[in-house]
Amino acid sequence: MKMNPTSIPILSQLYLPMIDNGRHKSQIKEVTIQRNKSGIVSSFQDFVAVEAPLQIEVKGKPISITMRTPGDDVALALGFLFTEGLINDYNAIADVKQKDENTVDVLPEDGFIIQAESMERNFYSTSSCGVCGKASIDAIRAKSRYMPPRKNIIVDDKILFTLQERLLTVQSAFELTGGLHACALFTPDGRYLFHSEDVGRHNALDKLIGHTLMAGRLPLDEHILLLSGRASFELVQKAAMAGIPVIAAVGAPSSLAIELAIENKQTLIGFLKKTGFNTYSGSQRIRQ
Repeated sequence: MKMNPTSIPILSQLYLPMIDNGRHKSQIKEVTIQRNKSGIVSSFQDFVAVEAPLQIEVKGKPISITMRTPGDDVALALGFLFTEGLINDYNAIADVKQKDENTVDVLPEDGFIIQAESMERNFYSTSSCGVCGKASIDAIRAKSRYMPPRKNIIVDDKILFTLQERLLTVQSAFELTGGLHACALFTPDGRYLFHSEDVGRHNALDKLIGHTLMAGRLPLDEHILLLSGRASFELVQKAAMAGIPVIAAVGAPSSLAIELAIENKQTLIGFLKKTGFNTYSGSQRIRQ
């Protein structure tokens, strides 16, 4: 069922309760393992992250299959369509149906055509690569109407130092499994808003952007995006599609991610820790 954006005051009021209502239950599975520690072998129960296919359909026609962690499937489907440039806003959507545990069907409004053919994508993408399967280099790039960022936000470096540990405190599924990527939104003054987790880093970001799309909160031009791992080209591009001006990654950025951030005039930070970070582009937004 489609949500009414006018009834949503801020992201934290709408989504923070989801973190405490057993949201992670479908994301984990209990398995029996053997552990070898210093040559001593023992068996016990452990938790692993669930990975399963999600088929995204438009009017009943499959357009993509992605390997994801179950949960927030509607947000994932909508975020995927948005970051691929197939829809511009939530008003283009008449309804979204979770047909079964592994299928989401998106129904556009009458008169709105989702040009899925423009993706030039084979239907399958893995949890580690969302652009894999596209037919050409040109098909990888999507143009954001929100770039370059329009808001001149400034972030204090002391705020950035705190973000990684604050994300870890809300990663309930990661705490159990150690096997999920995460991304989170913060305000420039460090207020935590929302996070998403998934075995695929691109899926986690699509889930987060899908939630903000449904909430009518795009563009995210006054926000910081925190990535729990490295910053790839694909993640910087998805952030650009949502209008995010500051991207901070716990891991390293790739060369193409840096080039894209410079082109978009985004701030890109890597190797973020509580004691420091590297800035690869857009240092004018950081107060040091």
